[in-house]
Amino acid sequence: MTLWTPQGEHPVEKQAGAEPDPPREDLDEETRAKLEAMPPEEREQAEALAKELIAAREQLASAPAEAVVANHLFGLYELAAIHLTAKEPRLDQARLAIDALGAVIDALQDRLGGNEPALRDARSNLQMLYVKLAGSQAAE
Repeated sequence: MTLWTPQGEHPVEKQAGAEPDPPREDLDEETRAKLEAMPPEEREQAEALAKELIAAREQLASAPAEAVVANHLFGLYELAAIHLTAKEPRLDQARLAIDALGAVIDALQDRLGGNEPALRDARSNLQMLYVKLAGSQAAE
């Protein structure tokens, strides 16, 4: 924060209990009103969170889309694995995650970069485990 004087601008530290900065002009009216209604400490936290979100979005935008999509697909792999390796496997839940993983891999054939072979192998391993567990449940 700076203070303008006839001799120029001078940096000024915020004092405890000082009034918060006025809301940013690039915010919509409703958001601006909500920020103004917050106590200064909460408003500071909300603004810090907004800055973190903007930084995260910029970081995500700089990453190749194939890497981000592959990361989400590994999440589907983990979801299926969690359901398959539960004390009592939840085959219907695992099947949904496996099918979703496979659908995206198949739809994006040859567009997932270097992660594609690992994703295909992961899907195959999940499918084999699913078949094995489904067979043992059917036998019971």
